[in-house]
Amino acid sequence: MTRSIGQRRWAVTGLGLALTVSLSACGGNLGGASGEGADFPDGNPISIYVGQEPGGSTDLIARALADGATEDLGVAITVENKPGANGTLAAQELAGDAADGHTLMIFNGSLAYITPLAVSESEAVDIADYEIITGLSQDDYILVSAASSDFATVDDLVDAGRTITYGTTGVGTGSQLSQAALFAQADVTATAVPFDGGSPTLTAVLGGQVDVGSIQLGEAMEQIRAGELNPIVTFAQERPSYLPDTPTAVEEGYDVEVQQSRAVFAPKDTPQEVIDALRASFQTVFDSENYQRFNTDNQLTPNEVDGEELREQWSTNLTTYEDMVEEFDIDMGGNQ
Repeated sequence: MTRSIGQRRWAVTGLGLALTVSLSACGGNLGGASGEGADFPDGNPISIYVGQEPGGSTDLIARALADGATEDLGVAITVENKPGANGTLAAQELAGDAADGHTLMIFNGSLAYITPLAVSESEAVDIADYEIITGLSQDDYILVSAASSDFATVDDLVDAGRTITYGTTGVGTGSQLSQAALFAQADVTATAVPFDGGSPTLTAVLGGQVDVGSIQLGEAMEQIRAGELNPIVTFAQERPSYLPDTPTAVEEGYDVEVQQSRAVFAPKDTPQEVIDALRASFQTVFDSENYQRFNTDNQLTPNEVDGEELREQWSTNLTTYEDMVEEFDIDMGGNQ
C-alpha cells in the first residue's frame, strides 16, 4: 500500500475534520426560549466524546456531526477520543459530567445491546442512566480477508483444516458476535483476537495478523474497491446495493444478522429545553446536503429517530442478541 490506513479513511466530502472549530459566539438558533437551559449554549463550547481511536467510523461520524452543529449553534465543538473497553470508559466519564448539554457522546449501540452479553451486570452500561438526544445511523458488518489470503468464501473457512483467527473491534462488539455466531453455526474452530476499534482491526487483516475480521462496511469499502480485501459475507438483512455480488450470511445458510447503530447521548437529567435545542440543531445537520452526502459516501443508513424510539430499538436488539448467544452457546467474554 502507498498510503497508511489513517490516510485512507472514509470520504467526508465537504465536511471539515478539525478537532475544534472555533466560531464567534453568535448565540445559536435558540433565541426566545424560556425555562431552565433557555439560553443554551450561552456561547460556551461543547465536547463530544468518542470511545474509540481516531480514524474509525464512530470518530468520523462525530466529526461530521460536530462540523455542522458548530455552524448552527455558533460555538466551538470539540471531538475528544477516549478509547477503552468498547466505549465503556467514555460512557462512565459522561455519566459523571454536568447535565448541562455541554458534554455529549457518540454512543455505539453495541455498548448497549452486545457488550452486556460479555460482562457482568455491574460492569454493563445501562442506557437508562443517560438522556438520548437523537439516533444517528446504522452500519452493517462485513466479513473480510486480505486479498492475498486463501479465504474468499465461508466454505474456504470451513475447509481450512485448522483454527481460524478472527479480528474483532473489541470484546462485546457486533464484530465479535457476528463472527462467533457464524463460526458456531458453521462448526469452524476459531479464536478471537480483539482490537480497540475498526481501524486497528482493518490493519490486522490487511497485514495478515489475523485470517479474517468483521468490520463495518464504511470502513472496509475503499479497500474492497481497491482489491485489497476479499468481501466474504455481509451480516446485513439483504445485500447492500453497493456490494451486489457479496452474499449475506443468511443467504449462505447461517442465521446471523448483526448491525451497528449510533446515537448522541447526554448525562442523565439534562434539561428538556437543552435536549430539544440539541436535537433541533442536529436535525438541521441531518437535513444538510453535506451530511446526507457523508452518509451516502460511507454506506450509512440514516436512523435519525428521537430518543424514545431509539431506546426501544436498542432494548429490542438486546433481547434479540441475548437469544442468539443462548441459542448458539456463545461465550462473549472469551475467545471463540
